[in-house]
Amino acid sequence: MISHPPQIPSYGITRDVRMRFQATAAASLAFTFQNLLDTILVATAATTAADLFEAVRLNSLEIWAIAAVGTPATITAIFDGTVVGAQGDQKTHTDTSMGVQPAHVKARPDPLTQTGQFQVSNANTAFRLDVPAGAVIDVSMSLRQPVLGQVVASQNGLVGATAGTVYYRGLDGKTTALTNFPVVGADSVI
Repeated sequence: MISHPPQIPSYGITRDVRMRFQATAAASLAFTFQNLLDTILVATAATTAADLFEAVRLNSLEIWAIAAVGTPATITAIFDGTVVGAQGDQKTHTDTSMGVQPAHVKARPDPLTQTGQFQVSNANTAFRLDVPAGAVIDVSMSLRQPVLGQVVASQNGLVGATAGTVYYRGLDGKTTALTNFPVVGADSVI
């Protein structure tokens, strides 16, 4: 009897992750696949890092926003896929708070759009958000780890990192000091 080693797919191992971010200021911003992959990275030196994952697929966004006294809060998410040949569904997912009830949106990209399929690190828009300060954003995504060790440098540098340590960044891929969307509840943030 011939025994074969277990087959590992050449595209890597997939991890499903749900991360929570909170807007520190009102923002209307496009988020890229590069931003999503830069949310979890490993330091290669004190000022440089590499993405821990090589590809990302967005599964869903869930957003809440509480109204300020006398002013309703409105949230909007759009999966627009602004690259020719890789268009999004162009659907606008929006809600406005009423009284004490917070605004709430749960949106999933169409599986046949760019955002609904695995994408490597690039500057293409994955989705757009328009949120008030204090909005809570849950991002559910599938991340693919490379088997052959492809290393992709993170978009933004680090400051005072320890090589080999895994760090979490803001939803826009920026450091905690620079982001308007810091991660909530992560162990090591830089």
